[in-house]
Amino acid sequence: MKKKINLKTGETVQIISGKYKNQTGKIKKIFINKNSLIIENLNIKTKHVKPKQTEENGKIAKIEAPIHRSNARAYIISK
Repeated sequence: MKKKINLKTGETVQIISGKYKNQTGKIKKIFINKNSLIIENLNIKTKHVKPKQTEENGKIAKIEAPIHRSNARAYIISK
């Protein structure tokens, strides 16, 4: 059975629970199989990246981690 998420990429959402409660952001990517979303500038995690070649240096990258769909709702800006 195919899961359905009633949000689209680029829509503005508000986080309704967790560490980022009441913050808003745009949806960057949707994972339908995992039922989760990546939201711009929210849920930033640190990832340590190993060098791929011998002369290359490793680095510490900041990436946006996914948030479960049930923790976000569509945010409508009223005029």
